[in-house]
Amino acid sequence: MPSPFPGMDPFLEDPMYWPDVHHRLITAIGDELAGEMSPDFFVRIEERVYITHPKDDTGYAALIPDVGVVAGRPQPAQPSAVPGVMIAPFIEIERIMEPEIHDRYLTVYDRRSQEVVTVIELLSPANKVKNSRGREMLLDKRRALVNAGASYLEIDLLRGGERDEDLIGHSDYLVTLQRRGHYKLQVWYAGLRDPLPTVAVPLRPPYADVPLALQRILNETYDRAHYGDSVDYTGSPPPPALKTPDLLWVRRQLAEWRAQRGAG
Repeated sequence: MPSPFPGMDPFLEDPMYWPDVHHRLITAIGDELAGEMSPDFFVRIEERVYITHPKDDTGYAALIPDVGVVAGRPQPAQPSAVPGVMIAPFIEIERIMEPEIHDRYLTVYDRRSQEVVTVIELLSPANKVKNSRGREMLLDKRRALVNAGASYLEIDLLRGGERDEDLIGHSDYLVTLQRRGHYKLQVWYAGLRDPLPTVAVPLRPPYADVPLALQRILNETYDRAHYGDSVDYTGSPPPPALKTPDLLWVRRQLAEWRAQRGAG
């Protein structure tokens, strides 16, 4: 069953669903491009790895949203295996985890020279938290790639979080492309009610750009994952809160979608 929405499904931005959506979309985009670029270029899924901690990473809550610091609770003395001997009372606390985070992205390589041609990032919530490790590593990677002569395509399907200052307030979703050797940034904007654009993935001359049909790929991913059967559409989309006209539109879309599914 198709998604209730003509463009990005805002309910998929929920932290409960997004890790799975991100994984599936990265794989689908990589598979799509591999078929279009072979044999002269190839695509690989790669990753940045870092450790996060609640005390020094502002992005921790976006990665581990359900964690909480629990006060120690006294536990009574416990009997031991030795008759008549008691194990002393102890304090039980919940440990704060330092999870290892894997940020996955796509890299296009020139088959002959093995040079990086284009990197494609699909942003996650931790990439959009101000001063977080995830965002700092993303920005460092972006600068290094552009300075090294690669093209950089960034796909932002999350309404919340930080954006570059010159991109704030223009649309709900966007895709940016910094082409190799170009000063100006190319931008595709998409509102909540708009289909996602077909964007360009640059190669190296004399090869033409490869089109990447984001809406088609999202639709196919939605169908393959059967999100229509598993996503909870009973409430409102996750933050940031929608303006009233957009929220009413979302509810109308869902009502029509349920009617088509026979749910009334």
